[in-house]
Amino acid sequence: MMMKRAFGIWLIMVLAGASVLKAQDLETLVLIDTDMGKIKVKLYNETPLHRDNFIKNVNEGVYTELLFHRIIRQFMVQGGDINSKDAPIETHLGDGDPGYTIPAEFVYPQYFHKKGALCAARSSDEENPEKASSATQFYIVTGKHFTQMELDKMEKNEGKQLTEEQKQAYMLEGGAPHLDGSYTVFGEVVSGMKVVDKMQFVPTNEEDRPLKNIRIKTMTIVEK
Repeated sequence: MMMKRAFGIWLIMVLAGASVLKAQDLETLVLIDTDMGKIKVKLYNETPLHRDNFIKNVNEGVYTELLFHRIIRQFMVQGGDINSKDAPIETHLGDGDPGYTIPAEFVYPQYFHKKGALCAARSSDEENPEKASSATQFYIVTGKHFTQMELDKMEKNEGKQLTEEQKQAYMLEGGAPHLDGSYTVFGEVVSGMKVVDKMQFVPTNEEDRPLKNIRIKTMTIVEK
């Protein structure tokens, strides 16, 4: 009788522990509703500072009506400049931040700059040697495809050791491997990548700003 009771208590504890782990494993999903369509991203729990800051910005409506102000074909689309909301087309954008930064959280090589990666923008190494992230500006990688030869050359020239997962992703899906280990990757697109791909091909000016504004209508936390 005592053995059955002990086993029952042990089983309850195991199930309770599994429930806690499952809850911890759940990733926050954010729906980015834009002029060109909807993009859903998940935020990694392994980058809690970036995750929590992004959630705070979403809940406070920081991104509402801001622009995707910088787009480079076969590289990335960038948004989150707090000065972009009503900025005339000739206005320089990219410097608008709320006055604080987020410490870098590199979870590399687990998370890297594959196509669809959600990453934090930041200022240059010269003024930001710690590689701290912008509090609001982010980018989504579109990237380009690489050959095995190109990746081998990159490993040799830059002293990087790419995992097999990285190599396959960069060859089959595309990405921006030269940014790995330099910018925080804190999430990824789970649906709506076709919208991002449409964005990357819009006409832009000499500062890579779209000639026609692409606006973030809303961002909201959503269920799976």
